[in-house]
Amino acid sequence: MPIMPGAKLGLLGGGQLGRLFTMAAHYLGYKVIVLDSSPDSPAGHVADRFICADYENSHALEVLSNECAAITTEFENIPAESLRKLAETCVVSPDADSVSIAQNRIAEKQFLAANGFAIAPFEIIGEAGEILETHSTELFPGILKVSQFGYDGKGQRHVKNQAQLEAAFDDLGKATCVLEQLMPLVSEISVIVARGTDGALETFPVAENQHVNGILDISIVPARIPQELIQQAQYLASKVAQKLDYQGVLCVEFFVLEDGQLLINEIAPRPHNSGHYSIDACVTSQFEQQVRILCGMPLGNTTLHSAVVMVNLLGDLWHTGEPDWPFVLQQSSTKLHLYGKTEARPGRKMGHFTVLDETTDKALSKALKIKRQLEQQIKP
Repeated sequence: MPIMPGAKLGLLGGGQLGRLFTMAAHYLGYKVIVLDSSPDSPAGHVADRFICADYENSHALEVLSNECAAITTEFENIPAESLRKLAETCVVSPDADSVSIAQNRIAEKQFLAANGFAIAPFEIIGEAGEILETHSTELFPGILKVSQFGYDGKGQRHVKNQAQLEAAFDDLGKATCVLEQLMPLVSEISVIVARGTDGALETFPVAENQHVNGILDISIVPARIPQELIQQAQYLASKVAQKLDYQGVLCVEFFVLEDGQLLINEIAPRPHNSGHYSIDACVTSQFEQQVRILCGMPLGNTTLHSAVVMVNLLGDLWHTGEPDWPFVLQQSSTKLHLYGKTEARPGRKMGHFTVLDETTDKALSKALKIKRQLEQQIKP
């Protein structure tokens, strides 16, 4: 039976993704209890109840279990055992098995490879620096990534030879890592997939993503790639969700190679930064979709009603004071989303804006104009 509006939903994680989920849940008439270890939680600010505690805190988990009809997460580094414990008494989506695969680069790559998905050649580097598993004899130049808890370029180092690999391994604390071969890329894209408890599935339009220092900078939708690649990416993302038996919102990131091949870079068992455009440009946002799936409701329409470009707003823009929001908002078809974070730090995601227009070229031109103006303010 569907969980009807008025019920309480639990959320593990209190960042901006949780904030946007909470707001979407409120629009549909649900109440939200947020659990997060930070007292200054963006999601906690808008939740009906905020519990400041560790994700393994037994009392906090008991409160969620007793009061919530269903529970979800806003990022993948939630302890899988906490999800398993909660699933004993209430609906949990996504489940612990899916999250445990996606939160570990080794498990993720082994899952993708075992199910026939194309990925970049890689090696697993153990805690003593030895190669535990190899899928290629030559991976330089490559990227060394910690197997867990890395995001937005953190926990990664580019390496060109064995000496650099050893130095990077030491710099990353000699944690178990994955060494991936750098591939000849044309672009990076992502697909948000929504899969319901009944197996019903919807894919969102493909986003073309540009990164700076490992952090998403701009997403362009529709992606400027051939239609056959768009269809292939949506098909492959759907197959990943099905192979995982995934229930919830999932992001699948791809590399587009020079020869037109698609490689899966990584998966995220949650809404994704590159899907924020859906709030303003789709009939149903990725966050509303997350609420619908969690509550056993029908999936929403993911149709794109306008070309759109999303630009991340990092804490660097606050270096000389509050950015010029009147300039942003006076631009035609521009929407501003700030996450309620009280401290602006370099590289920290503070918000985003989207520009909607008839074509991606027009939207991109306007978005870059706004971006340049904001960046001019912080130049000496």
